[in-house]
Amino acid sequence: MSLVYQAGTLNTTALTVPNLYVQIAQPQTLALAGASSSVLGIVGTAGWGPVGMPLPIGGMSDYVAAFGAKQNKTTDAGLAVNIAVMQGASTFVVVRVTDGTDVAASGALDGVTVQAVCTGSAGNGIVAAVTATGSGYAFAVIHAELGSRTYAGADWSGIAAAVAQDLSALVKVVLPDTVPAVAAASVTLSGGTDGGVPTTAQFLGQDSTVRTGMYALRGQECAVGLLHGVSDSTSYTAQAAFGTSEGVYMIAVGPAADTVTNAIAVKASSGLDAASVKLMFGDWLWWNDDSNGVILVSPQAFAGGRLAALSPEQSSLNKALSGVVGSQKAGLTGSSATYSMAELSVLFTAGIDVICNPAPGGSYWAVRCGHNSSSKSTMNGDNYTRLTNYIASSLAGGMGGYVGEVINDTLFSDIRSTLLGFLSSLLSQGILGVQNGELPYSVVCDSSNNPQSRTALGYVQADVAVRYQGINEKFIVNLQGGASVTVSSASGSVG
Repeated sequence: MSLVYQAGTLNTTALTVPNLYVQIAQPQTLALAGASSSVLGIVGTAGWGPVGMPLPIGGMSDYVAAFGAKQNKTTDAGLAVNIAVMQGASTFVVVRVTDGTDVAASGALDGVTVQAVCTGSAGNGIVAAVTATGSGYAFAVIHAELGSRTYAGADWSGIAAAVAQDLSALVKVVLPDTVPAVAAASVTLSGGTDGGVPTTAQFLGQDSTVRTGMYALRGQECAVGLLHGVSDSTSYTAQAAFGTSEGVYMIAVGPAADTVTNAIAVKASSGLDAASVKLMFGDWLWWNDDSNGVILVSPQAFAGGRLAALSPEQSSLNKALSGVVGSQKAGLTGSSATYSMAELSVLFTAGIDVICNPAPGGSYWAVRCGHNSSSKSTMNGDNYTRLTNYIASSLAGGMGGYVGEVINDTLFSDIRSTLLGFLSSLLSQGILGVQNGELPYSVVCDSSNNPQSRTALGYVQADVAVRYQGINEKFIVNLQGGASVTVSSASGSVG
């Protein structure tokens, strides 16, 4: 009788019985999929939604259903999502923060309390209505933005149980000690409040068993992140540490109506000098919001949304931004030449970027430098941070399968093949580029960097070197003109 085994479960050197032994080998793949580089993490306030819980959002319709309508507030997450969508971003993780004084809306139906499941002013628009049906009662919960739900029950206990079983319910039903009979009625919930403006500490949150604020973005595969409207310089280094550890490019900002001199001094005193943070100058932008009209907003979502929409080897430099109608420095007229070369020079030298008009390519609003806050010229580009995080996240997400394998030349070969295949795909997609006919990467994983003294202890090392493509920041065109100039043309004379 033949026997069937999974590959690796049968010791083929210790067989004693003549027979047919079939080993099923799992399909081997040496391919390594790239990590996501387009997820934008946003921490901000909202009029609805769970507090401190990261929720994936695909656009404004998803946002409104989860967090309610946009609000005319500096820290509103909905404004950030809307602005980022206009720049091409399409995938978000949103975390709501509050100051802790927020209150849930509520109402009463014949002594039964109907309370919004989330705090916030959006709950004030919820209508709860009971109507009689042929077999009992229907309990309808309706909100213009958050949607509607309908439940059935023969009495209040049955209705309360049905609502409790719905994980997406907008309300919860609180029964009194003596449960009244059901009667047709309706109520509009009221008393819900958003509370005050959260502190910087509340935006940063806690990195504990239950993560809140910025730390709730940990493990959410965000490539870019921002604390919307937070301009407190005391948060810069915490954002840098989080971005470095998590592989997230954090977009920070200075206070509205800042001055160049103050911005440089504040950055220096904050201790910020990290490739993981892009610091935007506090020249806030005028945005024509479809709900709130022309309002002043932080430049974070413009820069963050544009970066999230770009491939990781790209820079935000000179990429046109949508929806900007002016800035504090330029005013609502959008006048050009708002910054002198001297002002731009000192800002960029200090590691501070700015959104302004005109851009090198013409009269449009764009990020003017494309740098992060690092003082090191070899790693201060957007592309350095984004591409390094992308490659590192891809390797971290796909190479762990080799842990636990037997160390031999086959393992070395498989590791090399996987890494070279991934880097080759980056080359074919233009994320990496050939220069002077040379491949921009190399992988070493063999006995030369894995001596027996190390492999005997369980260590395997792969050395990967990758050369990135540079960004054309200073384009020089040499022009020689005049009647005495001699021109040589390889194509010959004009016929």
